Amino acid sequence: MMQKIDATGLICPEPIMLLHRAIHEAKPGEVIELVATDPTAEKDVEKFCEFLNHKLLSFE
Repeated sequence: MMQKIDATGLICPEPIMLLHRAIHEAKPGEVIELVATDPTAEKDVEKFCEFLNHKLLSFE
Protein backbone atom coordinates (compact mmCIF):
# COMPACT_ATOMS: atom_id res chain seq x y z
CA MET A 1 0.00 0.00 0.00
CA MET A 2 1.14 3.57 -0.63
CA GLN A 3 0.13 6.90 0.86
CA LYS A 4 0.50 10.10 -1.13
CA ILE A 5 0.92 13.47 0.58
CA ASP A 6 0.39 16.60 -1.51
CA ALA A 7 2.31 19.41 0.18
CA THR A 8 2.43 21.54 -2.97
CA GLY A 9 2.63 25.22 -2.05
CA LEU A 10 3.38 24.57 1.62
CA ILE A 11 6.60 25.84 3.16
CA CYS A 12 8.73 23.89 5.60
CA PRO A 13 8.19 22.71 8.23
CA GLU A 14 4.61 21.95 7.07
CA PRO A 15 5.57 19.16 4.61
CA ILE A 16 7.70 17.54 7.32
CA MET A 17 4.83 17.73 9.79
CA LEU A 18 2.50 16.01 7.30
CA LEU A 19 5.15 13.37 6.61
CA HIS A 20 5.66 12.76 10.32
CA ARG A 21 1.93 12.19 10.84
CA ALA A 22 1.77 9.83 7.84
CA ILE A 23 4.75 7.82 9.11
CA HIS A 24 3.13 7.53 12.53
CA GLU A 25 -0.07 6.16 10.93
CA ALA A 26 1.69 3.91 8.37
CA LYS A 27 1.96 0.16 8.61
CA PRO A 28 5.42 -1.43 8.56
CA GLY A 29 6.80 -1.52 5.02
CA GLU A 30 4.28 0.99 3.69
CA VAL A 31 5.60 3.53 1.18
CA ILE A 32 4.78 7.23 1.54
CA GLU A 33 5.10 9.58 -1.43
CA LEU A 34 5.54 13.25 -0.57
CA VAL A 35 5.00 15.88 -3.27
CA ALA A 36 6.44 19.23 -2.18
CA THR A 37 7.45 22.41 -3.99
CA ASP A 38 9.41 24.11 -1.19
CA PRO A 39 13.06 24.16 -2.30
CA THR A 40 14.22 23.24 1.21
CA ALA A 41 11.96 20.19 1.41
CA GLU A 42 14.45 17.81 -0.21
CA LYS A 43 17.17 18.56 2.33
CA ASP A 44 14.70 18.64 5.23
CA VAL A 45 13.12 15.29 4.29
CA GLU A 46 16.54 13.69 3.91
CA LYS A 47 17.64 14.89 7.37
CA PHE A 48 14.27 13.97 8.91
CA CYS A 49 14.44 10.40 7.59
CA GLU A 50 18.06 10.04 8.62
CA PHE A 51 17.32 11.32 12.14
CA LEU A 52 14.38 8.94 12.66
CA ASN A 53 16.10 6.02 10.92
CA HIS A 54 13.57 5.73 8.08
CA LYS A 55 14.54 4.61 4.60
CA LEU A 56 14.36 7.31 1.92
CA LEU A 57 13.80 5.61 -1.43
CA SER A 58 14.28 8.46 -3.91
CA PHE A 59 13.92 12.10 -4.90
CA GLU A 60 12.51 13.33 -8.20
